[in-house]
Amino acid sequence: MGSTSAHNNREGVGRRDLIKRSAALGLISVPTMSFLSACASSGGDDNGDKAKAGKKTAKNPLGVNDTAGMEFVLFDGGFGKEYAEDAVKIYEKGFPEAKVKFSATQKIQSTLQPRFNQGTPPDLIDNSGAEQMDMGVLAGKKQLTDLTPLLDAASYDDPNKKVRDTLRPGIVEMGRLDGDPVWIMYYAYTVYGVWYSQKALDSLDAEYPQTWDQMLAVCEKAKKKGIAGWTYAGKYPYYLPFSLYPMIGKVGGREVLDAIDNLEPNAWKHPAVKACFDAYYELYKKGYVLKGTPGLDHIQSQTAWAKGKALFIPNGSWVENESANVIPKDFNLAVSAPTGIDSSDKLPFGTIWASGGEPFIVPAKAKNAEGGMEQLRIMLSEASSKNFTSKVKSLTAFNGGTTGITLTPGLKSGVAALELAGQNILNPRLQDWYVQLQKEQIGVGGLGEMMAGRATPAETIKKIQAFADATAKDTSIKHYKHQ
Repeated sequence: MGSTSAHNNREGVGRRDLIKRSAALGLISVPTMSFLSACASSGGDDNGDKAKAGKKTAKNPLGVNDTAGMEFVLFDGGFGKEYAEDAVKIYEKGFPEAKVKFSATQKIQSTLQPRFNQGTPPDLIDNSGAEQMDMGVLAGKKQLTDLTPLLDAASYDDPNKKVRDTLRPGIVEMGRLDGDPVWIMYYAYTVYGVWYSQKALDSLDAEYPQTWDQMLAVCEKAKKKGIAGWTYAGKYPYYLPFSLYPMIGKVGGREVLDAIDNLEPNAWKHPAVKACFDAYYELYKKGYVLKGTPGLDHIQSQTAWAKGKALFIPNGSWVENESANVIPKDFNLAVSAPTGIDSSDKLPFGTIWASGGEPFIVPAKAKNAEGGMEQLRIMLSEASSKNFTSKVKSLTAFNGGTTGITLTPGLKSGVAALELAGQNILNPRLQDWYVQLQKEQIGVGGLGEMMAGRATPAETIKKIQAFADATAKDTSIKHYKHQ
């Protein structure tokens, strides 16, 4: 959330996240599959009020009707709404006769579910947050527009370059769920990992730990100074995978994460999963988790961390903007790839999770799908990308957009982390493919219980494997596999 967004995640939440990607400020449970399916149910076949196609030109490669209205609904999360409002102004300048309706909400699901049912959805949606609609259900019910025409259109900056050729590696692939169609445009580019204050580490005369023994030693050092080693979004424990999943991939290899994503039998029983669960549980057992963390939401945990009550927090790169009002000026925000177990890990230190966050979709029954895609084309320009990065301290799907910008500490650290990772960038897909499994079951029902001390790692693995098996057997759920 993904935002998950990880989303953006406010999450990544799924996303912001699942994956990411940002969760809504109050605790809102993820809707059940029946509710999500209702959201994606057919809403009549009358396309009579769809906007007529406009004339395709060099400046209008998608053939947008220049007088047709366009509606854009944004998730109002950690990235705010100013960047989108700025992009809307560019759309309005390009199509001065078109009436644009823009709105932002944290309640994506409950706001838009009735409109999907009625067949009257907006033209562009930032489908993120705690009320993120299940993308797999939407695509499976044929409720999304294939964005391939956008990807094959001339980019906003260079008519000789297609939009797809301006994007960061993996963005197009992430937007696919099954086969060639691209249903989702992940706009933000999120670095997930362990976030901390370099100043706080320096004050302990410590370096970021690369092995788990080093992690425990740093946490013990902090504990003696009255500082907790870790905190996390206790009410939204699906933030824990932002560092836990890439740790599993580092320890056991990316094929372990692929097996988990593919819902393979016994995937969660791999030794790498047990080793990492045991490691995290040790943080709880040794008293290295900030007291009261299970009762904190993402904002409360981030605030406690920013105030120096805890050293480390698993999160996505939206945290710099989301916590800007509480992070001290001399905090020296940094992010690192997750600590591994030891030298026997399959992948080197620096292995990190980074992927698209903040998923944008164009509904199949949108009145002006071309307008929705054109708004995305504008947002994927260098100028809009720079504007986003400058204002919200995060990279975009546009491969560039940092030239001439003074990078903030967190963003600078994120870029450095990507450089260190090289080819060792992981991209778990559970938060995109199976929202309920990731958030409610693995997150709240599994990891949340374990880190609160109410279940052992062995019990948690058994429970999560059962959740995954049930999802794999559920014929009402669309299933996906790594290609």
